[in-house]
Amino acid sequence: PRLLSQFFFADERVTRVVAEINGLDAELDPQQYLVLLNQLHLSQAHLLAILERIMEECIPTQRHSRDYLVKFPEELLVDNLGNHMLFAAECLLAGTFLEVEEADGAQLRPQARNLLCSLELVRTVLREQSLSQPGSYPEPVRAVLVQFDRLFAEFELSYVSSLVAVKSPEEIYRQQEIIVLFCETVERALRLGYLTQEMIDGYEPLLMFTIPRLAIISGLLIYPEGPLSLERSPEQMSRVFSPFYNLLKKIRDLLRVLSAEELCLLERSLCTAE
Repeated sequence: PRLLSQFFFADERVTRVVAEINGLDAELDPQQYLVLLNQLHLSQAHLLAILERIMEECIPTQRHSRDYLVKFPEELLVDNLGNHMLFAAECLLAGTFLEVEEADGAQLRPQARNLLCSLELVRTVLREQSLSQPGSYPEPVRAVLVQFDRLFAEFELSYVSSLVAVKSPEEIYRQQEIIVLFCETVERALRLGYLTQEMIDGYEPLLMFTIPRLAIISGLLIYPEGPLSLERSPEQMSRVFSPFYNLLKKIRDLLRVLSAEELCLLERSLCTAE
């Protein structure tokens, strides 16, 4: 059950697969090479997962900040992102630029080298510790873990920033405004009886359509200074809404001529129509 013991055997698996790959002629047996490569990725992912648990146990208050993750596109925030970063570092060190431009790759190579050297040091130190005192983390072990955690975070941010356009602080703030708008829309809909708490607690599928529809009305009429404010230019709006700037203006103009009763009837109909 000890994490260091788990790390030892996970590290053994990685070492064994690497040895098999190095002893194989990929041109003579490409299928077996692909099988081993997949095994390597799986064993490395398992190793990193255990290492993550060790760092949470050993240096929980010294972890490098991961606040930058909110800047990443949501499609990149997957469970195997760490393993992908490790693979990217290995490719960069080998001079292979699979996803980034060559100039960006050349700038990233020193970071990739430092990261992989730090990982090797971590593996060596943890293996030795697992064989001597698998239940403790002395200061030298903590120091190499802190260094690896920092280098990994710095490489992850640099690599992803060269790969895609990360969100600016302004875009993150606009997304937070949308979250607030949706929360206030739900609160208002509950108060007016458009929705019930049971629908929300039961994850009623219709809510995926109902809440955004009500949020558009709320954003245009009830909270006109929020993220749907048409006093801003399209460039100042969130990218979620900016492509529909002219359409939103037309909707707002139509909503303004409705009486209170007509608006209520419209909102109720939006809660039932598919």
